[in-house]
Amino acid sequence: MRKVFINIKQLLQIRPKGEFKVAGALMNELPKIDNAFLAIKDDKISAFGKMEAYSPKKGDECIDATGRLLLPSWCDSHSHTVFAGHRSQEFVDRINGLSYEEIAQRGGGILNSAKTLEKTSETSLFKQSMARIKELEKMGTGALEIKSGYGLTVDAELKMLRVIKKIAQQTAIKIKATFLGAHAVPEAYKSKKSAYVDLIINKMLPKIKTENLADYVDVFCEKGYFDLKDTDRILTAAKRYGLLPKIHVNQFNAFGGIALGVKHKALSVDHLEELSEADIEALKYSQTMPVALPGCSFFLGIPYTPSRKLMDADLPLALATDFNPGSAPSGNMNFIVSLACIKMKMTPEEALNAATLNGAYAMGISDDYGSITVGKKANLILTKPMENYAEIPYAFGNNPVYKTILNGRILN
Repeated sequence: MRKVFINIKQLLQIRPKGEFKVAGALMNELPKIDNAFLAIKDDKISAFGKMEAYSPKKGDECIDATGRLLLPSWCDSHSHTVFAGHRSQEFVDRINGLSYEEIAQRGGGILNSAKTLEKTSETSLFKQSMARIKELEKMGTGALEIKSGYGLTVDAELKMLRVIKKIAQQTAIKIKATFLGAHAVPEAYKSKKSAYVDLIINKMLPKIKTENLADYVDVFCEKGYFDLKDTDRILTAAKRYGLLPKIHVNQFNAFGGIALGVKHKALSVDHLEELSEADIEALKYSQTMPVALPGCSFFLGIPYTPSRKLMDADLPLALATDFNPGSAPSGNMNFIVSLACIKMKMTPEEALNAATLNGAYAMGISDDYGSITVGKKANLILTKPMENYAEIPYAFGNNPVYKTILNGRILN
């Protein structure tokens, strides 16, 4: 028995098998079919095309999509969705004139979240995080990378990763886990950062491997956090445990982190609010995906990733939320797509490509997610009635999602 969406106003992001990312000028092309159908068998896309080509089969369950668009669900390749509590006081502090760096120096920021998380039980952390996941489902997220990094001790980092693993078992959203023990230097290691790097390499990584808790490794490669030498040590060690890099670089400073990520064959380099010509050159001819996080720029009032500079250099770009309690407290990918158009001057086509096809690439899940392709998972968004896909970023702050379809099942 098939589920068949019929009379779809626009079926978006049609791709052949094997097309896993787009770059440069090709990002401005969004293949679509007007007045279309799409069939789902079990949890996968089994057929699609023009309505006149639809051949009903006995037992088809038809869903009338008249006036609505159907597109792949959002692939959010960078988030910190597992955290405890909130940091709304820091929001007020910034309104009153303190910078992100000043708040961190006063014991706020990542260290604040780490203190709260350490006191939070694994059960409570799971419940808080699953409540956020349910909200993301409603907003069309169908694939989500989640990082640790608010633990900063062996036990607390493992607690976070176990929660991420449990979430993956209990949600239809595709989850990928990233170990980010090098998110900040804990207070206990303030004057001995090298010893904390040793702890990550010698204690955390082996335990993560034993329990199979992570797919990727991340480092906050930034002045005041982890430098190039630290980052190189961690990425080199993580490789021995089968963890591919996805690293934070160039949020506030550009000092060679991108070239280092490319050297280590990073799947993605994320943030890139600061970008030099040397960074652009390092990315050329690499397989590393640049990822922009405009929600963080919006919330902190810092520069946005220069998307045009990247695409004009014939490079690809993905979009993600950076959902976290301190610098991007929203996991709404619809808003991220709007910000990309409004603040980064991306076209709707570029933004939608960056949030689906290229987002899947930045998560390493292109075989099954990110496009309308026969054989891929049926993780889809059915929109509210609209004239065309430009209305998704145009109506910023609105939720354009009428129904989310995950693994072929329409969520209530």
